[in-house]
Amino acid sequence: MENITPSSASQKNNAKAIPQHVNNNQLLSRREAAAYLGIAENTLAIWKCQHRYDLPYVKVGRLVRYRKIDLDAFIAKRLFGAQ
Repeated sequence: MENITPSSASQKNNAKAIPQHVNNNQLLSRREAAAYLGIAENTLAIWKCQHRYDLPYVKVGRLVRYRKIDLDAFIAKRLFGAQ
């Protein structure tokens, strides 16, 4: 499967907040995950609390973390018009 990355200019700029050495299973903070998706950090928190999307997360104590591979799958599920 090909690697899907953010495509808009703002998402590309925000994705720079994630270090290039991040592997697919490394845990990202809510801020890093939101930047990668190109959304506000608070929006990601609301989605989690309201169960709006089936976006897996990991609880580490009171902290919420996201795997990059899950974020990529989330993006891929919402891809329209690609062949």
